Amino acid sequence: MANTDKTVSGTPKKDLSPYGKESENVRPEDIEKRSFEIITKELEEAGIVLDEATSFVTKRCIHTSADFDYAHTLFFSEGAVDEMKRLIRGGACIVTDTNMGLSGINKKKLASFGGEAMCFMADEDVTKEARERGVTRAAVSMEKAAKLDKDVIFAIGNAPTALIKLHEMMQEGIFVPKFVIGVPVGFVNVVWAKELFLDGDVPYIINKGRKGGSNIAAAICNAVLYNM
Repeated sequence: MANTDKTVSGTPKKDLSPYGKESENVRPEDIEKRSFEIITKELEEAGIVLDEATSFVTKRCIHTSADFDYAHTLFFSEGAVDEMKRLIRGGACIVTDTNMGLSGINKKKLASFGGEAMCFMADEDVTKEARERGVTRAAVSMEKAAKLDKDVIFAIGNAPTALIKLHEMMQEGIFVPKFVIGVPVGFVNVVWAKELFLDGDVPYIINKGRKGGSNIAAAICNAVLYNM
């Protein structure tokens, strides 16, 4: 018969994490707080000092991904967080390049400032035009967003072609975005597309390199919203 007793030689067994440490007894409502405590401690142990003005954004990206590389690869234009807060307080919209990113944004919090989160990727007119022109839906989505009559914060976590289209419209004098979160993930044109904004005048939060994703784009938006 199998031994189902939870003791060995009279000593209670300890629940272990996959890393060989005792599991923590953390109340559900305290899990996020404890996660951030662990992140802060591990950053300190690694000798990594984050900019105080932007550390809460970087830590939320690490929290979302469990990837400490964001402490090195996430870049902010001067005063980026303050500018994003100013736009949100003014009722700016957030436009994403995926419905996944859209679903992750705290829309109730954004709405409390008069803003709305949007994604046009699945719109029939966007799909039709992209097919007819032989371009990506992300590019057409950016053109559609540029026609909104409100300030827009672009949260790009998937499609480098969205960043490329925004930059093209800037170069052509058609449209200048108020703010760009550029964190698309992948391999084709991803690194280059992000770097288009690093030396420009548009306020940005950019993650250098291949890493990123819709979850990271949403995490950045929420980090700022929660810090308002």
